Amino acid sequence: MKHKKLYKILAISLSLVLTIAACSNSNDDETSDNGGGTTASDYLTITLQPSTTYQTIHSFGASDAWSTQFVGKNWPLAKRNQIADYLFSSETDNTGQPKGIGLSTWRFNIGGGSDVQGSDSGISDEWRRAESFLTSNGYNWDAQQGQRWFLQAAKERGVNEFTAFSNSPPITLTKNGKAHSSGGSSANLDATNYNNYADFLANVIENISANDGITFNYISPFNEPQWDWTGGQEGSPWLNSEIAAITRILDTKIESKNLNTKIEIAESAQLNYLYEDSNKSGRGSHIQEFFDSSSDNYVGNLSNIAQKICGHSYYTTSGNTTLINTRQNVKDQIEQTDNALEFWMSEYCLLENNSEIEGNGRDLGIDPALYLSKVIHTDLAVANASSWQWWLALSPYDYKDGLVYIDNDKFDGEVYDSKLLWALGNYSFFIKEGYQRISLNRSDNKSIEQSIDGLLVSAYKKPDDSKYIVVLVNQRTIDIPINVKVDGKSQYSGKLYQTSAETSDNLSPKESIDNSTVWSIPSRSIVTVVVE
Repeated sequence: MKHKKLYKILAISLSLVLTIAACSNSNDDETSDNGGGTTASDYLTITLQPSTTYQTIHSFGASDAWSTQFVGKNWPLAKRNQIADYLFSSETDNTGQPKGIGLSTWRFNIGGGSDVQGSDSGISDEWRRAESFLTSNGYNWDAQQGQRWFLQAAKERGVNEFTAFSNSPPITLTKNGKAHSSGGSSANLDATNYNNYADFLANVIENISANDGITFNYISPFNEPQWDWTGGQEGSPWLNSEIAAITRILDTKIESKNLNTKIEIAESAQLNYLYEDSNKSGRGSHIQEFFDSSSDNYVGNLSNIAQKICGHSYYTTSGNTTLINTRQNVKDQIEQTDNALEFWMSEYCLLENNSEIEGNGRDLGIDPALYLSKVIHTDLAVANASSWQWWLALSPYDYKDGLVYIDNDKFDGEVYDSKLLWALGNYSFFIKEGYQRISLNRSDNKSIEQSIDGLLVSAYKKPDDSKYIVVLVNQRTIDIPINVKVDGKSQYSGKLYQTSAETSDNLSPKESIDNSTVWSIPSRSIVTVVVE
């Protein structure tokens, strides 16, 4: 009996030890993103603080490069419309399911004319060659029909902001007669052709307006000037002095034609080139170079310059320290300029290969969508981006570079949506022009740095305070219970929209909530809360 009693005591003690250990492990895993409590029933409270505002949001968008030149011209109309709906539609079906992601800005690629050169262009992939309105025989205003179809499709679905961007001057103007550089750090354009290039850009703006009824809000003449662009696709390097010189000329052209278009610069290839030269002497530090009045390249006082600086998030997203610090540096540098500048993140896709993501290989699933959501979150919540724009809206490639994917066929094929598309939609479908990002309080008191690999939360309000949008990105492998409060409001009604690994979970409407509801964000998902 004595031994049996001892065994029973030891068994009970062991059971208690295992239970305590299990609870400890559970708390470490399941409650680190809730209220900081000690049981799985605890929840994280997010309290919106609408009286504290940050940047005003203008738009979310993508570009038409390069597939729309074939799809918009050759593919069956029903498939073109399906693609356009995915990208631009702000409508919902009878179940409340969004038909698309409601992009509010669209980027039109003004081609350099490499298409007429075929394989002699130095661009082996015909999908990356582009038509030009300027030919050796003068202007051809019937060019770029496929891209122009998508311009109209965007406009018909409510898009009212358009940017025309140029990767390369027309081949009739370039130094080497190609739409890419022969090497070096300076432009593939002689100074004697600066005026002609500015004329060309102004003429494109004017004629697209006259022929298509599309007003380009912005013209972007210089794309990623830090790269040498020696082949593979259209492009040119640009020195800061060259950018400034052409911008001044283009400003006068726009003025003389009475165009309602602002010049957008400078599409920096990486965000760090906005505030430092790094390894590209004379091609970086764009904020200081163009918007500091003491700079020789200052253009911030021109009548038709957009009071914004544009950069691309490439190669600055791997490693949380790099991700956050780079964007904080952008924000800090902008605040030191003479102009009231906005920051626009004007191009990104999952291009790089790193320990967290591999750009190679098409993946329609949730993993790249979660990585993308973390980038969007930090661009908005740390760098104060006022616009966020994806690269290839439509991709035929085996990369993580598209929102909508298609078969590599110039005339027909299958259309595939992706979780990348719908994850962007968790922002773009709901946060519209004029919304402001607002402050919020987390009951776990976690900063952006502390929550970067857990639950990411950002919030936005409609200008009249009648609607609030909360976007939550749960990167963890557990569900996280949440309650949302609004400072100063005791009651509200809300709706949840969710993108997750589930095949049918694509910006899908879920349950209705109110200020007292505690609900769970599923593991590895993006959820938008619409509070009215």
